[in-house]
Amino acid sequence: MTSSACIRPTFHRRNVAFAPTSIRSLSAVAKGQGRVTRAYPSVIAALLIVVFGGGVGIGLGQGREANAKRASVIHYAGRQSMLVAAREIEALLGEDAVSYDEDDIENHGFSDWSSVNSTSRAVAVVYPRSTDDVVKAAEICHKLRVPIVPYGAGSSVEGNFSSPYSGIVVDMTHMDNILSFHPQDMDVVVQPGVNWVDLNKEMEKEKLFLPLDPSPTATVGGMVSTNCSGTNAFRYGTMKDWVTNVTVVLADGRVIKTRQRPRKTSAGYNLTSLFVGAEGTLGIITEITLKLAVIPSETSVAVVTFPTIFSAASAASRIIRSGIQVAAMELMDEVQMRIVNRHGSEQVRKMNWDETPSLFLKFSSHSKEGIQSDICRVKELIGQDENTRFVFAKTKDEEAKLWAARKEALWTMTSIKPDGHAIWSTDVAVPISQLAKIIELSKKDGEKLGVFTSIVGHVGDGNFHEALMYDPKDPAQSAAVKNAVQTMITRALEMEGTVSGEHAIGMGKKQCLMDELGPSTIEVMKQLKTAVDPRWIMNPGKIFDLPKGSAVRA
Repeated sequence: MTSSACIRPTFHRRNVAFAPTSIRSLSAVAKGQGRVTRAYPSVIAALLIVVFGGGVGIGLGQGREANAKRASVIHYAGRQSMLVAAREIEALLGEDAVSYDEDDIENHGFSDWSSVNSTSRAVAVVYPRSTDDVVKAAEICHKLRVPIVPYGAGSSVEGNFSSPYSGIVVDMTHMDNILSFHPQDMDVVVQPGVNWVDLNKEMEKEKLFLPLDPSPTATVGGMVSTNCSGTNAFRYGTMKDWVTNVTVVLADGRVIKTRQRPRKTSAGYNLTSLFVGAEGTLGIITEITLKLAVIPSETSVAVVTFPTIFSAASAASRIIRSGIQVAAMELMDEVQMRIVNRHGSEQVRKMNWDETPSLFLKFSSHSKEGIQSDICRVKELIGQDENTRFVFAKTKDEEAKLWAARKEALWTMTSIKPDGHAIWSTDVAVPISQLAKIIELSKKDGEKLGVFTSIVGHVGDGNFHEALMYDPKDPAQSAAVKNAVQTMITRALEMEGTVSGEHAIGMGKKQCLMDELGPSTIEVMKQLKTAVDPRWIMNPGKIFDLPKGSAVRA
C-alpha cells in the first residue's frame, strides 16, 4: 500500500497565460549552426564517483556518508541576494532579457492545469536567446546559490515548474530556432523553445515528422524534460525513443553534449537518457537532436462505441495482444463523449456522437491495402462484443473530423469548469492485462463521490487519465477526491504499474515515486543529482525532496 502523503492539495487561479513561440524557416538555417561542445571530463568523473562509491579511494559506505554530509548543508540565498543575481544577469543579457513583472512571475509559477502548486514565487523571469546566455545566468545563480527553474510552455500538470524555494525562472521561449535539418539522415537539431506542431509543419515537405503528439502548446524542451508521449505512443513510443543527444548547461555553467548524431552508439554511459525525463533537475537543455520518422502515405481513423467502459478497455487489450500495428488507440468514456457533443467545436458537434464509452483508432500504412487489412482485423476482434458500433472515415475530411473529438477532449472539459472549481487530472500506467480492471474500478470510485468524473487515455500502452472536478473550498469533497486519486495510484502499484505514465513527477507525485521505487533507488537518484548539481539549485523540490537538514533562507 502507498502512503496518502503522495497526494497534496492544490491552489487555484484562473486565466493562466501561455507564452507564444515562433519558429525560424528551415530555408534560412545554415549547416552546423548550434554550439557543439564535448563532455567535460570532470562531469564524467563526478558520475563515476557516484557509481563507484562517492570518491576516489573512498569505500561505498564512506562515499554515502560524504554525500550525505555535503547534502545536509545545502542552503539558498535570501530574496535580496536573489534580486542581486537577477540584476547581474540583466547587466549581462540586457534589460529586455529579465522581467520583474508580477503578472509575468505569477504566470510562470502557477497553473490551473496542475494537480499541485506552490505558494512561493520566483523573483524574476529570465529570457535567454542562446546557450551562452544560459551559461551566464547559471554561473551567477550558482555563485549566489539561487534556485533555477527551467520553463517551457507551461502545460505540465504535476507542478513541474513551480518555484517552492523562489529563485529565478529561465523561460526558453526565445530559444526557438531550428539549428540544422538533415533530411537524408532523418534528424533535426533544435533549440528547446521550438513548438513541435510548428516543427512538423516545417518538415512536412520532406515527408518527415516527429511522431510525438502531446499538448499542441508543448515545446521540445519540456517534452524532453518530462519524457512526454501523447496519442501516438502506442506505435511510436515516448520522447526518450526519439532523442539522439542533448546539449546541457549544468548548474555551474559548464556545457556538455551527451552524444554525436548517429542513431546507434555504444560510446560510454548513456547520458542522453539521464537528462530525458529529469525535469530540469540536472541541468538546462539548450539543444536537442531528434530522430525523425517518415510520414505514412496512407492513414485512416475509426471510432468504435461500447456499452460499458470495461468492454471498451477489454477490446483495447485484445487489439494490443493481436499484434496489429494500430498507430494510435485512445479511450474516451461516456462523460467525455457527452461533453464534446454539447460543448465541442462546430465540426465535432455535427458528428452527433453516441454518448457511450468509445475507442478512437488511428491506422497508418504505406499502402491502402495495409490500412484495409488492419481495419478488417480490428473489426473481427471487436465483433466479439455486442452493442458496438464501428464508424470509419471514408475521406481525409472525415478522418480529421473523427479525430478532432479526441484532440478537443481536454480543452472542452476545461471550458465547462465552473468558477472556483478545480480539475484534478492525473495518470497512471499498468500492464495491459490489468488495464480494463483498473479503469472500471477507478471510474466507479470517482462516480461514488457525486462529482464530475471522466476517464480518457492512451490505452494502447496501458496509460490512462482520470479527471475529477470538485470545489477545493469544500474540505470534505477535497478529501474525498484526494482519496479517490490515491486509491487509483495504489491499485496501479499493486498491479506492478507506475504512478506516472507521461507527466513525470514534479512536486505532485514525489511520495508516490518513493512508494513505487523505494528509498534505495531514490538515494541513487539523489547521488546523481549531487554529482552534477552539488548545491541543488536546479529545479529544487521536484522528483524528490531536499536532503534533511538543508537550510533554506527566508
